[in-house]
Amino acid sequence: MKNTQDKQICQICKEHKKKSDIIPLELIDTPLLEFIKEKFPDCTGNGYICKTDIRNIRLNYVEEILKKEKGELSNLENKVLASLKEQETISQNINIEFDKKLTFGEKISDKLATFGGSWRFIIIFLALLVMWIILNSINLLGKNFDPYPFILLNLILSCIAAIQAPIIMMSQNRMEAKDRLRARNDYVVNLKAELEIRNLNERIDNLLTEQWQRLLEIQKIQLDIMNEITAKNR
Repeated sequence: MKNTQDKQICQICKEHKKKSDIIPLELIDTPLLEFIKEKFPDCTGNGYICKTDIRNIRLNYVEEILKKEKGELSNLENKVLASLKEQETISQNINIEFDKKLTFGEKISDKLATFGGSWRFIIIFLALLVMWIILNSINLLGKNFDPYPFILLNLILSCIAAIQAPIIMMSQNRMEAKDRLRARNDYVVNLKAELEIRNLNERIDNLLTEQWQRLLEIQKIQLDIMNEITAKNR
């Protein structure tokens, strides 16, 4: 008999639950309570709901809010909702994930682009250029392999510029792709954090209200005991 009194029926799943596993519907925020009554018309405002059902309903409530704010949900937003339901982490290291997909040629082009945009390349290039001009300006062994106006040097410089430009552009395109992935991941993480904070605020409000209710119940019990003691003393 005592076990039956310690349990209440959940208005959603219609199962007997312990008092520690249920929440009075009157303690739930008004917007969420209206959503529950809309989805479950048989639910009364004076009943109880178990914590498992309230968690699932909160997720559905968040999904409905997103649909109202953003219209049709994208794959990213559905992914965030799925991670909330499964309680999975959704953040990832974009650098590691992106670098795994690079081909050998892409890795080489990135290294060449990095080297071509460094002071080391500029210093080495200027040193070779000066040496080339000096060797072809003096009659070393009576013969110059590229005499003034250095036609061979101009051809080499043109070839370097023609090859270096597309290599740098390929590297920049990959950096832009990585930035897009990073922005996408940031959006997903921020959206999940926002939804988690919203759920957390609701849980804290319910917890505080539940504690106040327990305090009122304790106070009522204390008053009943005081009344009984007063009645006996009379």
